[in-house]
Amino acid sequence: MRGVVALALLVVVAGGCATTDWPFNSSSSLLARADRFADGQQYEAALRAYDEFLARYPSDPSGPRALKSRDTIASIVTGRAELLRLRSELAARDGELARLRQETEKLRADLEKLKEVDLNIERKKR
Repeated sequence: MRGVVALALLVVVAGGCATTDWPFNSSSSLLARADRFADGQQYEAALRAYDEFLARYPSDPSGPRALKSRDTIASIVTGRAELLRLRSELAARDGELARLRQETEKLRADLEKLKEVDLNIERKKR
């Protein structure tokens, strides 16, 4: 009977730890985790952790710093997305430019042929 009670107590304690997000249940731990994500360039995870910190601890003295860090990380994420978009757009334009260059070369070749034909016609007229 004592074994069953001890086992039940252990399950309750273990379950309680799982629901409190241990070891990240303090504001400083959560903020440190967000900072580690940011330092490791895991920006999406850092944003989520900063958002969680700011939501759970809105009046924490570290709040202003966390908000600045979060905004900086958000700017990095936005900038990276814009960079990817611009790279994709540039690649598409490079492809279009290559196509136009080929077309230009073909038109030049056609123009040279027309000039040759025109010269031959002029020679025959004389």
